[in-house]
Amino acid sequence: MSTATVQKQPVPYSKDTGTVYNILFIIGLCHLLNDSIQSVIPAMFPILEDSMGLTFTQLGFIGFALNMVSSVMQPVVGLYTDKRPMPYALPIGLTFSMLGVLGLAFAPSFITILLSVIFIGLGSAVFHPEGSRVAYMAAGKRRGLAQSIYQVGGNSGQALAPLITALILVPFGQFGSIYFTIVAAIAVAFLVYIAKWYSSRLQDLQPTRKQQTTNKVNSNNSSITKAVRNALLIIIFLIFARSWYGSAISNFYTFYAMEKYHLSIAESQIYIFIFLLLGAVGTFLGGPLADKFGKRNVIIVSLLATVPLTILLPFVGPTVSLIVLALIGLILMSSFSVTVVYAQELVPGKIGTMSGLTVGLAFGMGAIGSIALGTLIDFIGLTPTMISISFLPLIGILAFLLPTDRTLLEWQKGK
Repeated sequence: MSTATVQKQPVPYSKDTGTVYNILFIIGLCHLLNDSIQSVIPAMFPILEDSMGLTFTQLGFIGFALNMVSSVMQPVVGLYTDKRPMPYALPIGLTFSMLGVLGLAFAPSFITILLSVIFIGLGSAVFHPEGSRVAYMAAGKRRGLAQSIYQVGGNSGQALAPLITALILVPFGQFGSIYFTIVAAIAVAFLVYIAKWYSSRLQDLQPTRKQQTTNKVNSNNSSITKAVRNALLIIIFLIFARSWYGSAISNFYTFYAMEKYHLSIAESQIYIFIFLLLGAVGTFLGGPLADKFGKRNVIIVSLLATVPLTILLPFVGPTVSLIVLALIGLILMSSFSVTVVYAQELVPGKIGTMSGLTVGLAFGMGAIGSIALGTLIDFIGLTPTMISISFLPLIGILAFLLPTDRTLLEWQKGK
């Protein structure tokens, strides 16, 4: 089957009714609440190491359980809901997360912590592909901006982890996580409202029987051509580089700062907060920049421009490292939402699947990175590990092999 023929399949939810900003901001807020719940897990690492005597490898397994469950399930959920959209899966998923947080507050052992984390991972796996679909449906023609609004909520939630540690977990310990059942309950309430809008929107945009038949035929004939498969493979490598580096900073840099700069747990959280906060800013800016300058260009710059900074970071003092971390977070994460939109346009008509693949893959890579880096730290130490991972963004050079934005447009038009 030729590339031109393959790319002619209709794109669901393409009816342009303008950008629905209230829905975008609400789903972005829900993303913030969902990911702030997830951020409780790495935020608890210093607490659990102190109170339970867990090793870095065990902490890595906790991060692995959270991210791997989410990453494996996200593309599965996306693939299923591309065929059978489930608006009310959103509040149901957050209910699972609420139960996980409740279990986490009372977990007496390493095993029960893992079980609680799995519940949180399941809730996240349901939320992310369906939340991305809502953002796509509400985007109108501003897909980059819409995805940025949605994704910046998640990155902002992750940025709250250091504040959660300093303000809640340090004074209240493990039990302090119970307060996040309130956060989950608020998210569930918002998502019930989103689900009602989602359901009514589906009725307006229900594909015709002819379109559904065409989608089925194209699916059965394998719509992903060799060129698309190669591009997806490159995207996987790029996500690997970004996720492993982000995992190293968000999960273990606090220990590095405590060891190198002789800081307390609360003081070391400032470094993670700065990295994640500027990462959220970069996530938001990436979408509008991609709308103007092209998605491929933003992806290339976001990785390669960080290389000098990541190599410099392990060799600077405490004050300069804050500035360097801020710049790394800002530049590196500018491609996060852009990668999702690029993949959605690379394989039209598979909104949930591509969102689940790219975001889920980011979680999965972070999961593998969490356990691998934790084990590496146990064997060779913090400083050698931080120096080793500083070269990961060099993998961004592969982005030059991605099809240009114009090529993607030509594929979609069937030229």
